[in-house]
Amino acid sequence: MASEVSAKDYQDPAPVPIFHVVELSQWSFYRALIAEFIATLLFLYVTVLTVIGYKSHVRDACGGLDHLGIAWAFGGMIFILAYCIADISYGHINPAVTFGSLLARKVSLIRAVMYMVVQCLGAIVGAGIVQAFQMGYYERNGGGANMISHGYSKGAGLGAEIIGTFVLVYTVFSATDPKREAKNSIAPIVYCNELKVLAPLSIGFAVFMVHLATIPITGTGINPARSFGAAVIYNKAEAWDDHWIFWVGPFIGATIAALYHQFVMSAGAA
Repeated sequence: MASEVSAKDYQDPAPVPIFHVVELSQWSFYRALIAEFIATLLFLYVTVLTVIGYKSHVRDACGGLDHLGIAWAFGGMIFILAYCIADISYGHINPAVTFGSLLARKVSLIRAVMYMVVQCLGAIVGAGIVQAFQMGYYERNGGGANMISHGYSKGAGLGAEIIGTFVLVYTVFSATDPKREAKNSIAPIVYCNELKVLAPLSIGFAVFMVHLATIPITGTGINPARSFGAAVIYNKAEAWDDHWIFWVGPFIGATIAALYHQFVMSAGAA
């Protein structure tokens, strides 16, 4: 009887152990934490500064041009930062991406928790630097904090965050899927080099598109660290009223994306 042939034409990486304590003794683990901290700090600094700048100098803060510029700032920074640190920490820069990666067994629980901690700390520091630079402009223009816009319900905000984060995390998993390299094995070295650019580019573009769609609803969170850092520094009641949406929504979206990718997109042929 002929031996069974695997339905997959590529080899999945082995699942990472949930409790991978050996990481705690490796310099690469701490280097990754530093990379995530600095990247999230820079992400908040540039993006929140962009939001405050537009609101400070444009009379119609809800104009289409403003949304486009803000979306480019968020998407562009993710592209730049993910490209810079992908080989060091996988370039998460987002607790929702980290949570989805944990569910997909791409990172350990220890790494996931520590990533989320340093991402939130980096976000707080980044938003704090913006506050120091912008002074009165920062307070008058909402501190770049995520809030449900007038005319939208909490349900609409939650739905926007779930779907937006699903798009992001699904793009992350698809852009970094090992079967892409396997299916381009004719020129693996060339393709591998292209992937280092194309993956961050596609992820950054996903962030850009989601921002265009959801800025009018929630200001676009899809990143709990971004929402948390801005809320901590702004620290007004309106920043905390619906803050739970910017954690629950992204985590639900990341969960759905992880399950969809693992059990549908990576399941192999029947």
